[in-house]
Amino acid sequence: MSLLRVVHTTSFDYTDAVTASYNEARMTPVDDARQVVRGAHVDVRPHTWTDSYRDYWGTEVTIFEVLRPHERLDIVATATVEVASGGPARSGAGWDVLGGEEASDAHSPFLAETPTTAVPDDVAALALETAAGLDPDDAAEAVCLAVRDRLEYVAGVTTVHSPAADAWAAREGVCQDMAHLGIGALRSVGIPARYVSGYLLPQSDAAVGEAVHGESHAWLEWWAGQWVGYDPTNRRFVGEDHVVIGRGREYADVPPLKGVFAGAGASSLDVTVEMTRLA
Repeated sequence: MSLLRVVHTTSFDYTDAVTASYNEARMTPVDDARQVVRGAHVDVRPHTWTDSYRDYWGTEVTIFEVLRPHERLDIVATATVEVASGGPARSGAGWDVLGGEEASDAHSPFLAETPTTAVPDDVAALALETAAGLDPDDAAEAVCLAVRDRLEYVAGVTTVHSPAADAWAAREGVCQDMAHLGIGALRSVGIPARYVSGYLLPQSDAAVGEAVHGESHAWLEWWAGQWVGYDPTNRRFVGEDHVVIGRGREYADVPPLKGVFAGAGASSLDVTVEMTRLA
């Protein structure tokens, strides 16, 4: 069990004054069996009203608008979260459980192909070959590793909206590409899988009270009788250094921030994540 504080700061600087800005932020951690939110708030500057709701996928969304001229917008999301180890989990469920009508109905959104998670035929063939003879949990881990081992982690090759097929063609990508490819490969063999957006403490040995540069991160969860978190980028199960913000079919269901603004000119973006182990 670990207690983590996360400070996620997003800043926009505009070349000309913006007259209005309308936004929604998904930056509040999930409160569930694996992690307990001890406190969380989202601050916006210029100061304005905020409200929140839970979207279809269960992610808390903070909405706000700034209706006076401004040349800079800062969103600072701060949270303190108690996180338990996800650990490798085995349900013992067989392929008959995954193929059953009840499981198919309950998890149909996480079995359906989407434009971003659709994988090329050779990825589907690799997944089928890798899963052969294994139970669903072992097959899921093996498929994730098989896909990951064929990709090199390289930033700048894709964007958050790039389809998984682009990263596969380049054999390069970052965390959301590896999550999308793993999800698509798992779905192709009948294993429900969903996209997870959150934060990763990159220094697992960081001292208590030491603030370190954290990361916005993406991984996946598969279902084989129960949901299991797996980080394909780092080739390991989710642990006490992973903080979940939201879950969905793909990145488009859980973007940290999206919105529109009115006014001429362009904007520049700066994002930082600071994480501190409190206990």
